[in-house]
Amino acid sequence: MLVEVTVQSLGLDRTSNTPVVILQESGGKRVLPIWIGPGEASAIAMRLAEMDFSRPLTHDLLVSVLKELGGELREVIISRVTDSTYYAELVIARNGSTIRVDARPSDSIAVALRSHARIFAHEALLEHVSIEIEEGETLGEITFEETPEHGPASAPSEREEDRPMNPEELKEYLRRMNPEDFGRFTP
Repeated sequence: MLVEVTVQSLGLDRTSNTPVVILQESGGKRVLPIWIGPGEASAIAMRLAEMDFSRPLTHDLLVSVLKELGGELREVIISRVTDSTYYAELVIARNGSTIRVDARPSDSIAVALRSHARIFAHEALLEHVSIEIEEGETLGEITFEETPEHGPASAPSEREEDRPMNPEELKEYLRRMNPEDFGRFTP
């Protein structure tokens, strides 16, 4: 089952200085953090701030190409996480058919924001790797502390060189996080 999510904020993992996009389920309390690269974080932040440039940036270019080829981004689906790597797909409509394209969640979100397309995550992701926040609460800068029973926490990432976490480790890692440990990412 798919759950619609929105970009709640961008955070920064102070331990690794890695940006984190915070997706929140629409009308709900669950939040799905996804560690992303700084370039994609800047692209998302610029769109959230409604900044426009005289020349198209990479994600703007993709939106323009889709439009000129007669396509339209219908939605983005954050489909799964495997070995700490998140996967997404762009769902594109063109000439009465649907095309699904594998993509990184960070790029997918940046393109969705520019296309005003809806973003969805599989329910299983929200059940297993999400945290809950209270109404009106926002998340931002992430601080991970060393705990005696678990040692230093390591953040999940889209980069392959990081140690993979199994689903239970990821769930425990997120359970130990506090919403007040989040701050804002600024490009």
